[in-house]
Amino acid sequence: MSADGPTRRDAVDEVPPAGKLVIYGFQHVLAFFAGGAIVIPILLASSLGLTSGQLVHLINAALLTCGIATIVQSVGFWKVGVRLPLLQGVAFVAVSPMIAISLDAGGGAEGLRTVYGAIIVCGLITFAIAPLFARVVRYFPPVVTGSVITIIGLALLPVAAVSAAGGDGPAFDPGNGRNMAYALGTLAIIVLLHKVSRGFLATIGVLLGLAIGTTAAWLLGDTDFSEVGRADWIGLSTPFQFGIPQLSLGPIISMMIVMLITAVETTGAVFAVSEILDRRVRGDDIARAMRADGLSVAVGGVLNSFPYTCFSENVGLVRITGVTSRWVISVAGVFMMLLGLVPKFAAIVTSIPAPVLGGASLAMFAMVSVVGFQILSRVDFHDHRNSLIVAASIGIAMYVTAVPDVKQAVPEWAQIFVGSGITLGAVTAIGLNLVLHHLGPQRRRPAPDPPSAPRLSLEHINDMTREEFRTSFAALFQGPAQAIDRACELRPFANATDLRAALQEAYFSSSNDELQRLLACYPDLGGPSVAGEMSTRDRSTAGLDQLPRHEQVRLDELARAYRERFGFPLVMCLRDQSHLKAVLDRGQQRLHNTLAQERHTAVLEVARIADHRLSDLVAEANPDRRYPN
Repeated sequence: MSADGPTRRDAVDEVPPAGKLVIYGFQHVLAFFAGGAIVIPILLASSLGLTSGQLVHLINAALLTCGIATIVQSVGFWKVGVRLPLLQGVAFVAVSPMIAISLDAGGGAEGLRTVYGAIIVCGLITFAIAPLFARVVRYFPPVVTGSVITIIGLALLPVAAVSAAGGDGPAFDPGNGRNMAYALGTLAIIVLLHKVSRGFLATIGVLLGLAIGTTAAWLLGDTDFSEVGRADWIGLSTPFQFGIPQLSLGPIISMMIVMLITAVETTGAVFAVSEILDRRVRGDDIARAMRADGLSVAVGGVLNSFPYTCFSENVGLVRITGVTSRWVISVAGVFMMLLGLVPKFAAIVTSIPAPVLGGASLAMFAMVSVVGFQILSRVDFHDHRNSLIVAASIGIAMYVTAVPDVKQAVPEWAQIFVGSGITLGAVTAIGLNLVLHHLGPQRRRPAPDPPSAPRLSLEHINDMTREEFRTSFAALFQGPAQAIDRACELRPFANATDLRAALQEAYFSSSNDELQRLLACYPDLGGPSVAGEMSTRDRSTAGLDQLPRHEQVRLDELARAYRERFGFPLVMCLRDQSHLKAVLDRGQQRLHNTLAQERHTAVLEVARIADHRLSDLVAEANPDRRYPN
């Protein structure tokens, strides 16, 4: 079944039974709270000196709008919403800019009018320019998306660790044994349920872990539900609660930078959940996701809320549970709307002890990084540029994550970038990929050094047995070739040029039947199964080892069309091509050849491939090809 086949799409669109739908959805809500759903309103209110009543309104508005944004993203309409199991949450990167904008505008509730004016305008701009984001997918190969998703998971782990130690503020107590017991106990329950159960219990392991952990804390007197009795039943979010929004160019520019950063995070989340679903990401998917972000942000500004982005925390939960239905996420959105409209419900959830949430978060956030590792496993690390991209982006991200105060070393206008390890790491990965793989005159990827032993010397080749000769040079061709045995009979070779000439003479003297059988042994260009170290190196030279899904599909379609027309695989010397576009253009041109012409071309391509591989195997055997184009 293809990656986009019915099985995977049905999994996304599947509607579980009502009971499971409710339980799975509520589990995502708890994971959403574990990611700090109400922390941003609290930080904003404390920094601006808002009253407790105004804080309650901000929390209700945030929950309500998160629910609306989640439904828009997961259910979708027209060209809005990516229709994947992605939950929308408040963007942490927006906190500092919102505080700064509000204080510059006079602070307090009055300053929030300028904040919401900027949020509304930026939401509308993001909606309008969403198609532009669709064009950046080609700049997100696995080396970038894998790095970004890994960084997101690693950067979130300290948040989980703080929660596991009691949470921010006076409650933080890393030396408290009970905190550690709650956190590790919750984590152990989740792991145990996945170990002993393969059914429904495994899919709600996080929910049960939170429930059992909270119950234990309540029995031991470390949490209570008294706030539930004091909370109101109804809490409506009134549009423009703090007055008519004010527009100012500076705040709009600041918030637009925030939106660009959240666009990177949303793109990473789309790639992450698509990896779990084994579903390729199209440019239109990114555009739909960005439109949903933009619309949700604009609605958030009207309802006195904040910028939104896809929550990677919940991507980790999708991976842990294996429940990939987008309707589960939409039910989570309904729950969040209810929490925003009924403060009593929110009070129940907020009574869960921070160490219990932290224990569950450790599993979910780490699982996000596991998705990143899975993507990075497809990257060719023999190409040292890829190693540099991953190492530099993760290193810089962890530098900022481990020491957040380093942002004070840069001007205030730059702190929005330096203040977030996720942002800085993502920008580094994207920037290095552009510089190392796309910019400059050297478009050709240098082939990695062969990881095998030192290259063969002529003296050793001349002393080989027939079997040793056949084994040593078998890698020149993708399948068995009698030409190697014929070349062996021409020894001894005076130099590398004689060896090359002997192999060429032996190959081009092959019968038509031999050549036909040899061509049939080559894999489809871009196919998922490519045998041999040499073949892998050929692919990496032209960048075919780290293609985004949409480009891989283009290559697969070309290979399929070629095989249907000529009856044998598309064989091309990839080391003579500088990048994917050259491969695709060359392949399209060859589709217009006659069958006889294409057989001749394919035979020459095999000779070119063998010539390059000979240079890898034999010392001083530099390529000296004299084949017609």
